[in-house]
Amino acid sequence: MTLSVDIRHRLGAFSLEAAFTSNGGVTALFGRSGSGKTSIVRIIAGLTRPDHGRVSLDDTVLADTERQIFIPRHRRRFGYVFQEARLFPHLSVQQNLNYGRWFAPRNERSESFDSVVDLLGIAALLDRRPAKLSGGEKQRVAIGRALLSSPRLLLMDEPLAALDEARKAEILPYLERLRDETKVPIIYVSHSIAEVARLANRVVVMRDGKIETIGAAVDVFSQLSGPLAADRREAGVLLEGQVERLDGQHRLTVVALKAARLVVPGQAAGVGRTVRVHIPARDVMLAIAKPEGLSALNILEGVVRDIGMVADGTAEVAVDCGGDIVLARITQFSAERLELRAGMPIHAIIKTVALEH
Repeated sequence: MTLSVDIRHRLGAFSLEAAFTSNGGVTALFGRSGSGKTSIVRIIAGLTRPDHGRVSLDDTVLADTERQIFIPRHRRRFGYVFQEARLFPHLSVQQNLNYGRWFAPRNERSESFDSVVDLLGIAALLDRRPAKLSGGEKQRVAIGRALLSSPRLLLMDEPLAALDEARKAEILPYLERLRDETKVPIIYVSHSIAEVARLANRVVVMRDGKIETIGAAVDVFSQLSGPLAADRREAGVLLEGQVERLDGQHRLTVVALKAARLVVPGQAAGVGRTVRVHIPARDVMLAIAKPEGLSALNILEGVVRDIGMVADGTAEVAVDCGGDIVLARITQFSAERLELRAGMPIHAIIKTVALEH
């Protein structure tokens, strides 16, 4: 299933211009607040008419300003999950879920009630009212309601933004199951690099109403000279590996990369599963000799591949660790003191609790 978006739209002084395609899986619209992500989703959903352009899903034209085509939102058959769950407070969880099912024609119901309940782990919640649910539980119910409408496309607009870190950690594994076990394509809006790095197959990076870059998540978040690398808070890399071992006693997961292994906190995936690990550049230190007596569990041997000096007095050092590139952001003074140069052996020290997978 292919979603094609090519639109221009103005909201007061804000100008939006975006063109991209999504071919299934999870396509993330990523960027800071005010970059235009939600405006695009509203246009896809049919909540906003674009000033100029075209939106289509496979052979169905949803909006075309030249041909004056605009299919109203209720006929698009899209599921929409907002930042707030927006459940009906007077209905039980089961009744809220059945409300979503009411929108799906009987002959087009692609997901059974029981399979959705199992997928999202909400069987124990069916008799409860929304007031008795945690934030994460409410969002799982909201996602279930959207899925039971048998949507052709699922739009998720900052679905975890209102949750604290504990609730986010609770719901992310369910979103991964949703991505892996259903065939519903998803447009996922977020300004959280951790969420997008973990969930997205494809990323559209937005800034000030324009698209900066588009590509596979691993490629976009690992660009050493891309739009994210210029941001001190966002620079880093995204590595893929397989879960090799689980340490139940210490709640740790060992991930095998191309030539190295990483120890990451938590146990969200089973042995053999492919996972992504986001390594922020700010949480990587460098040493010319292997350090001892450190609390860090991840000390990777590598070779300096490239050094880039930044105007703010920092240096970005790309380290090749057996085919996996790790990015470190250190001071220029530190780079000079270590006499770093391309090709020299180096050790990358990664703070374990900083890793997210």
